[in-house]
Amino acid sequence: MPWPVYLALKQLFPSGRRLPFFTLISVLGVALGVALMLVTMSVMGGFGHQIKKMIIDTQGEVQVRARLLLDQPAAQEVEKVLAASSAVAAHAPYATGMVMLEYQSRPAFPAVQGFNYEQMKKVVPLDHYLTAGSLDNLDDDSVILSSLLASSLGVKVGDSVSLYSPLALERARQNELLLPRDVIVAGIFHVGHQQLDSSTVLCSLRLMQDLYGLEQRVHGYNVRLKPGADEYAAAAALNQSLPAGTRALTWFEANADFQAVLSFERNMIFFLLTFIIIVAAFSITSSLLVTVVRKTREIGLLGAMGGRAQHVAACFCVQGLFIGLAGTALGLGLGFTLLHFRDNLVGLIARMTMGPEAFVKFYQFSSLPAHTLPKDVALIILFSVLASTIAGLIPAWRAARLQPVEALRSE
Repeated sequence: MPWPVYLALKQLFPSGRRLPFFTLISVLGVALGVALMLVTMSVMGGFGHQIKKMIIDTQGEVQVRARLLLDQPAAQEVEKVLAASSAVAAHAPYATGMVMLEYQSRPAFPAVQGFNYEQMKKVVPLDHYLTAGSLDNLDDDSVILSSLLASSLGVKVGDSVSLYSPLALERARQNELLLPRDVIVAGIFHVGHQQLDSSTVLCSLRLMQDLYGLEQRVHGYNVRLKPGADEYAAAAALNQSLPAGTRALTWFEANADFQAVLSFERNMIFFLLTFIIIVAAFSITSSLLVTVVRKTREIGLLGAMGGRAQHVAACFCVQGLFIGLAGTALGLGLGFTLLHFRDNLVGLIARMTMGPEAFVKFYQFSSLPAHTLPKDVALIILFSVLASTIAGLIPAWRAARLQPVEALRSE
């Protein structure tokens, strides 16, 4: 073992002391920072992973969108392209828009999406999100409402609601009267996404086309890919064959604004949490500087015995590296332990504050999601070890500058 490494370990763990105070505090500072970063990034990744799953489950991995509308010949051409793709497992047409929904003089303005159920069930597992009613009862005279929308209006399965479409305004300009469409609520669904659950109406494609006067035209297609297919490669291949005015978008591109906000929040949280590691690095620097002051004569003796300045400096850099490695390992163990018992901790916080039921009502979750990416773990390890090693550079530079004669003369 090189003598700078041996001396560094002896200074970190002096003989006769099982748990040196300065070493313990430095290691714990790094460990707490690493654990907090790991838990936070994993929880943020868990929410992102759940949102990704929700988007794919409700839209498919790829969406083919038209710039305006797809008439029947254009829709048939799109279907031929989708059927010829080796990556596509199923596809279904859809039409979307906004309506005014009224129930017992209480209005709401949700988004509405029409689809062909026989085709859509091969793309989107809507039955997994249904909390009341049945999709088998969905026809041209019925709709399915999102849970928060139904709750805000007081609507139950079997109730009758009225739909007003923008087509009524166009008819009014022509001195024509278009009566609202009375439909039955066939079911209620809950996805777990605030926006979708608060303002969404699902109906048959024919009903949506009647509400907007679309005739046989549609807005696009939801596409389900085969297992293992890459959505970006599939979308790029489809875009080379799709007719003009249509474009294939991945689930990420179709929700780019929302994903950009989520990614920005995640990166900002990581940036802010790095200051915890930086604070821990300053504590390492201060403790090693104290060691340099206390060991001034010993450092001078090393120089007098032939020790080079870089060897003396390496002694303190090795101490920073060891503290970083030990703190990172301890922090990873602590972080993964907290992630394993995260639901117990959430339950404890809920019981100590507002109660589990109120916690679920206001925060919309009782089980905290977590999804740890290997690249996040690697980034945390690299940053913490690098910061700890750099923290030893200032004490190392201070020790390397000591002249043996001046150091030995020091009291």
